[in-house]
Amino acid sequence: MEEKLLKIYKYGEEVLQMRAQEVQNLDGKIARLIRDMVFTIHSNRNAIGLAAPQVGESVRISVIDFSLGENDDHSIILINPEILEAAGKNTLEEGCLSFPGINVPINRSSRILLKNYDLNGKETHQEIDGFLARVIQHEIDHLDGTLIIDRISSLKRQFLKKEIRLMQRDGEW
Repeated sequence: MEEKLLKIYKYGEEVLQMRAQEVQNLDGKIARLIRDMVFTIHSNRNAIGLAAPQVGESVRISVIDFSLGENDDHSIILINPEILEAAGKNTLEEGCLSFPGINVPINRSSRILLKNYDLNGKETHQEIDGFLARVIQHEIDHLDGTLIIDRISSLKRQFLKKEIRLMQRDGEW
């Protein structure tokens, strides 16, 4: 079956602010969604993470790929991910496909203990640190309905919302 390029939902879409539902069955519909999400992230050469709510599906699935579309075999699939423990802190600029052209400094844990399910429905636990830990936290935020704009100060948030409204008015959003 041919992959489908999925529409990326931008800030302001209701699905981005909802807590996504747990995946109950790893059926054909979920497999197709994952395949299309991988295709979509590979087609977007500057993206490394994509959560199902960003393509309009309120389910707890994310895909991560550091190869920027160069290698189909390097995708990390997160199904019902959960952070069991977190430690350390660091702040880095983050971007997001749902906030095109916007980068903001976000404080995140530097190490996490992740519970996840693989494509066969097997539960896994992994200790993860560094940049991958950051990306996973960003993706899980999407699954919880939390966006990067929710992680910045209220003053910066007001400024960013005004900037977005101007872009929307000018047809750039």
